[in-house]
Amino acid sequence: MLELRPTCEHCNKALPPESLDARICSYECTFCVTCVERVLENVCPNCGGGFAPRPIRPATNWHGDNFLGKDPASTTIKHRPVDPTSHARFLARLKSIPPDKR
Repeated sequence: MLELRPTCEHCNKALPPESLDARICSYECTFCVTCVERVLENVCPNCGGGFAPRPIRPATNWHGDNFLGKDPASTTIKHRPVDPTSHARFLARLKSIPPDKR
């Protein structure tokens, strides 16, 4: 089950469970859309994967107790700003490779 982390790992922008700005990689590294596009260039600094929009967990119990009230979002903040120099070197190796080929 997704943690639904509360903030962008780079800029620490709030990303509540209903946020349409949250992006995650397959390891659930969480960043805002602005950082993914402008800073990371769709390359996760932690694993090298690409990003996808984070799904929204329903706030209402529509069916089978599958909702935020039963499975709340994480409150643990992972603020790990990306080092621009290090990420530039990482990007040089990976950004020309499509995420599905990395």
